[in-house]
Amino acid sequence: AVGSAGHRQHEAALTVAGISAAPGADSTGVNRSVAASVTTTTATPATTTPDRPAYQKFAVEVRPSAIDGQGAFAAEPIPARRKIGEIRGESISVQEARIRATRSERIMIVELSARKAIDFTRSADPMRYTNHSCAPNARLCIANGRVEFYAVKDIALGDEVTVNYGPTHHEGRLACQCGAPGCIGRL
Repeated sequence: AVGSAGHRQHEAALTVAGISAAPGADSTGVNRSVAASVTTTTATPATTTPDRPAYQKFAVEVRPSAIDGQGAFAAEPIPARRKIGEIRGESISVQEARIRATRSERIMIVELSARKAIDFTRSADPMRYTNHSCAPNARLCIANGRVEFYAVKDIALGDEVTVNYGPTHHEGRLACQCGAPGCIGRL
């Protein structure tokens, strides 16, 4: 799909905490175009800090999550349809990504294509801690080879930023812990 600024965009397959998402899945598991719900316009953050990279558009902090392990939480209000930030990591093959997935209990990998993936295990970017929810407030997409997060609704200060992982390599064997109304129960 082509985004509003003419940038080529598509959704990524996400593997976080050993969970991978199929491209195109939304909160209902239906494949939808990213261009219909994501705007490439970025907002000026309320505050800028010297320790936050320019690609992190809004302040996000990592802290314990009720969903799973650590989570990414809004450190300032984030308006709907705005880019929250990105995660950057090591570029690897999908074959290597799948090998790494068998070696670790908790992995953070996004498959960009059938051949290329990015491993965020050693990344310092707070968005790498984004947890799954069946009722997410953000979505992950690929734009110009970057893994980006966009708010799908207003996110209040202190709210956990979540995305729907969609179908995973767990094939329904992993219990969903999001606690959202209408939770599908399994990943």
